[in-house]
Amino acid sequence: MKPIRILLADDHTLVRAGFRSLLEHLPGVKVIAEAADGREALRLVEAERPDVVFMDISMPGMRGLEAAARITKEYPQTRVVMLSMNATEEYVLEALRVGASGYLLKNADATELELALKAVLRGETYLSPAVSKHVVADYRRRVGTEPSPVERLTPRQREVWQLIAEGHSTKEIARKLDVSVKTVETHRMQLMKQLEVHDVAGLVRYAIRVGLVTVDE
Repeated sequence: MKPIRILLADDHTLVRAGFRSLLEHLPGVKVIAEAADGREALRLVEAERPDVVFMDISMPGMRGLEAAARITKEYPQTRVVMLSMNATEEYVLEALRVGASGYLLKNADATELELALKAVLRGETYLSPAVSKHVVADYRRRVGTEPSPVERLTPRQREVWQLIAEGHSTKEIARKLDVSVKTVETHRMQLMKQLEVHDVAGLVRYAIRVGLVTVDE
């Protein structure tokens, strides 16, 4: 049988090392690559086509949720399991909304990791037991309701927004995304209009409030 091919994406080297060690002790599992940010994860998914990606929910440059949304849309055969220390309802619901197959807390042991892996490979959704059961019920209730302003943003708008909130200049963002300065300025104007904020400081505060970036990043 072919091994289950895994990609690990987390901006902390020690976290990746810990998960690699746990995964490689499971039978029939092979960690084929590691990524330190969302963009690198996307490149590796395109190149390697792993069976499962274990993805940190919040990484600099492009957070895991944005990368997960792209992966689940562009490479539907690849399952994505989000990794987080945060069990709050908002994070879990957003992970499910972008198409993640699982939500695993980083303090999981090898047994739970194996359960999550088997579940998502069967096409099921796996949530860590510490994530309250009402999260799933609440998610089902919300499906089909009017999307929020944040949910209506395109992946590129979210990407630009995160880079703005992380303090990158317009020129730096243009260089990172390989687009013109004018394009970045247009995205910024659209963001302000859709989110109903009037300046860059407002975009930063909003990004912190919805968890796009964290204060200590």
